[in-house]
Amino acid sequence: MTNIELRHLATMAAIADEGSFGRAATRLGYTQSTVSQQIAVLEKAVGGPLFDRPGGPKPVRITPLGAVVLEHGRDLLTRVAALTNAVDRFQAGDGRIDIGTFQSMSNVMLPTVVRRLRDEHPDCDIRLTEEVPGQQPRIDDLDLLFYDGRLDGDVEHFKLLDDRYVLVARPGTFPEGPVRIEQLDGEPLVAYPPVCDQPRMELALARGGARPRIVFRSAGDDTILSMVRAGMGSAVLPWLAVHGSDVLPDDRLSVHELRPALPPREVFLLWQAGRSHSPLAARTIEIAVEAAADMVKQM
Repeated sequence: MTNIELRHLATMAAIADEGSFGRAATRLGYTQSTVSQQIAVLEKAVGGPLFDRPGGPKPVRITPLGAVVLEHGRDLLTRVAALTNAVDRFQAGDGRIDIGTFQSMSNVMLPTVVRRLRDEHPDCDIRLTEEVPGQQPRIDDLDLLFYDGRLDGDVEHFKLLDDRYVLVARPGTFPEGPVRIEQLDGEPLVAYPPVCDQPRMELALARGGARPRIVFRSAGDDTILSMVRAGMGSAVLPWLAVHGSDVLPDDRLSVHELRPALPPREVFLLWQAGRSHSPLAARTIEIAVEAAADMVKQM
C-alpha cells in the first residue's frame, strides 16, 4: 500500500466520474496510456482490479475492490483539498493570532491594529488577552505581546515608542504651563499600584526632589482620573493613558508637562525567541510599527 499516490486516486475518481479512460485522460490533461499506467500501479498496490473493462463504447464498471478504494480515496482527496485550502489561506494571512496587551494599548493603539487586520483579512481569528495588573504577563501561549517593559527569559522585543509622563490635576491646582517636579513634594497623588513601570517612575520623582503622598492606588485609568476630578489628588500618568481617556477636552482636568521630564515608559512588542511568525503575525508586527510611528507624531 505504500505505492499509492494522490494522483493515482485522483485519476481513479476521474475514470469513475467520466465512465471511460479516454474521457478521464482528456479531463486530467493526460494521455490515455498515462491513465492506464497509473491505474495499473494502483491496482498492483491494492492487490486486485479496480475496473472491469468491457471494451468498445461500453463504460467501464468499478469492481467491489474498486468501490472500497474509491470511497476512501475520495475522502482522502477531500481532506487534502481542505488542507491545501487551509495552507493557502494561512499563507495569505488568514488563520488565528493570539495577542497579549495592556490597558493603555487596548484603548489607544490596538483598535487601529485590529481594524487594519480585519480590513485586510476578514476571516482571520484574532484572540486578545489583557494583562492582569500586578502580575507578570505570560508569553508562552501568545504569538505577540504588547507590554510596557521587557521580560526575562528567551524573549525577543521591538521597541515601539517612548510613552512620556505628564501631570494631570484639577484646574487651578498648579499654575498653567509646565510644573517643576519638586512642586509635587508632599502633594496628594493618585497612582497606579507599584508594579510594571510605576516603581521606576516614583523613584525618578524622588530623585527629582518630590515625595508626594500617595492617597489612593488603582490599576484603572478611568478610576484614577475620576479621583483626580473628585479632588483626591493629582496623577502622574503616561501620555497613552491620558490620550486614551479623552482627558484633553475635559475642562475638569488640566494636563501639565513635567520639568525636568521623567524617563518615559517604554512600550515594546515582544515574542518568544526563535519562534517562526505566521504571515498574519508578521503583518501584525508591520501594522503595529506603522501605528506606533503615527502615534509618536501625535505625542
